[in-house]
Amino acid sequence: MLTAVIMAGGKGERFWPKSRIKLPKQLLKLTGEDTMIQSTVKRINRIVDYDNIYIVTNPDYASIISNQLPEIPTGNILVEPMSRNTAACIGLAALHIEKRCGEDAVMMVLPSDHMIKDEDEYIRVLEKAAQVARHNTNIVTIGIKPDHPETGYGYIKMGQRITARGMEPVHEVGAFVEKPDKETAEKYLETGRYLWNSGMFLWKVSTIMKNIEIHMPELYKALSVIRQAIDSDDAESVLYKEYERLDSISIDYGIMEKADSVYVIPADFGWDDVGSWTALERIEEPDENGNIIKGNILSVDTKKCIIQGGNNKLLALLGLEDLIVVDTDDVTLICPKDRAQDIKKLLQEIRERQLTDYL
Repeated sequence: MLTAVIMAGGKGERFWPKSRIKLPKQLLKLTGEDTMIQSTVKRINRIVDYDNIYIVTNPDYASIISNQLPEIPTGNILVEPMSRNTAACIGLAALHIEKRCGEDAVMMVLPSDHMIKDEDEYIRVLEKAAQVARHNTNIVTIGIKPDHPETGYGYIKMGQRITARGMEPVHEVGAFVEKPDKETAEKYLETGRYLWNSGMFLWKVSTIMKNIEIHMPELYKALSVIRQAIDSDDAESVLYKEYERLDSISIDYGIMEKADSVYVIPADFGWDDVGSWTALERIEEPDENGNIIKGNILSVDTKKCIIQGGNNKLLALLGLEDLIVVDTDDVTLICPKDRAQDIKKLLQEIRERQLTDYL
């Protein structure tokens, strides 16, 4: 059986002030008529029934997700009591899939807030990856073929190409690499051996649980307790108690960098993680002045700006260039495009000044 786990607990801070604690980017319409999580679910529903799609999120977003995705059974919206990074999130989903679908079910783990332009190729790659994941105890990840020296993504170094009986040709993972500087990213691009880490993974439930047991014994111990309490009257209190004890560890660090039989499939399906406001330049068509505009905007002698208006208020810009301007009911952000990745610094300042209403 093929299942999908969509991780939807992130805060999307680099899309502030549109993305807020109470309504993060995966729940916003940033790239089309649907919210980002709605687009993700529609894509994967081509090969996974709604009954086998699971959403992992936090208490703040559960009811909004339920309203946005009425086709997903309520019991498939799994609520973590607190954030403990992706390893715990994936482990929790694995328990529920194991209980309902069995340990041989294949899990596809997907972010909720990425954009895919070529959905046919996306589905083809995932089906190929699922075939590999069904074979023995393989772990599969999807690597994106880079087209520029990006410093904002982690990378995967491709190892030897493998063709095994009953398995599609894939590459061994040589290494997972942290976000590089510009010079290193240029070298990666030149070699043709490095892929962007998409954060998409596939494995059987039994495979990921065994790897958690080996490489993350404390998490496995907590999951074993949670497993016994699923569907019981004290399930919520047990979940809270066990999560409270856990360290915050990513699946990349906890499992992917340590496991055996890890493979990567190179892919090119128009992927973008939509990680900051400047991503809109790769997604939207600019006007004749190179601006990306949404809202009630008046611009004169303004070039190469990203401008997002709020409600019906007129936002007027004169003589600006290479800026991000985002207007909401209570906040207006103005910053150079090359500082888009630093928006989190503003949020840190807001926290230090205890202006939490603006987060």
